Amino acid sequence: MAIDTPVARIGVRSERLTGRIGAVLADIDLRHVDEGTVAGIRQAILAHRVVFFRDQQLDAAGQIAFARKLGPLTHAHPTLPAQTEDPEIFDLDSLAGASAAHWHTDVTFVEQPPTFSVLRAVVIPEVGGDTLWANTVAAYRDLPPVLRQLAESLRAVHTNGQDYGRVDVAALKGSLSPEQLEYLTNFVSTVYETEHPVVRVHPETGEPALLLGGFAQRLVGHPSSESVDLIRTLQRYVTRPENTVRWRWREGDVVVWDNRSTQHYAVADYAGQRRRVQRVTTAGEAATGLDGRSSFSLAGDASRYYTAN
Repeated sequence: MAIDTPVARIGVRSERLTGRIGAVLADIDLRHVDEGTVAGIRQAILAHRVVFFRDQQLDAAGQIAFARKLGPLTHAHPTLPAQTEDPEIFDLDSLAGASAAHWHTDVTFVEQPPTFSVLRAVVIPEVGGDTLWANTVAAYRDLPPVLRQLAESLRAVHTNGQDYGRVDVAALKGSLSPEQLEYLTNFVSTVYETEHPVVRVHPETGEPALLLGGFAQRLVGHPSSESVDLIRTLQRYVTRPENTVRWRWREGDVVVWDNRSTQHYAVADYAGQRRRVQRVTTAGEAATGLDGRSSFSLAGDASRYYTAN
């Protein structure tokens, strides 16, 4: 059930975008929010998974200040070098080869993925560049009982080294731009692997949610071909149209989502145009399955990434 009663009680006005995910929060200036408003925004995020703010006047410093009110911040990224003077800002600029055109939950290749992601639109193409989000709690609920029981027993290995299916960077020199090649080389410069439960328990709401996405590469105890088939089967429930919302960006928009109950996809349909967004993330914790077992790292030390202070 969406937990929207606390939202109404605190007084944050929301307009739902779909029946299962997404709401616009109106009449809020993120430069000036008090504790009560922040509490209402947080409850709205938990209720709607992703919330949208139009016509904000935030700069990078304001984005960082607002995100910090939701929790301690992480560094920008475990492997990609900072592109701005702010270590908390992850700069996703198409001119620098950045792309997120695949379904994923942020940074699940480390043991403690972020809790909330705060994304700010800096440069938006005239046409294209939308982002979609999917509700992974609803996806779990949609599973037939037999498939749900199977999912609850599974654990998956997430890694950045296999992301996009491109481990052999050298082989791609002829098919990527120099900027894209440099971005990918940096992305896999340190390989992280983490074992997560396929079904995690949301630590604030107690809801089970599917924990998959593009970084989930194989299932523990299953051969590769079987892993691929099972992951694809479960992933299709996440991205069913009724579990998704699509956002048409305008410059100045800010979007905040619960990284523990969503996946997202940035649509790369703006060839020849520039798209630049900047992300700040709040620190997270290891996922816990229904059996009480938590995520654990298999490769790579992400301790520096977990806190920006």
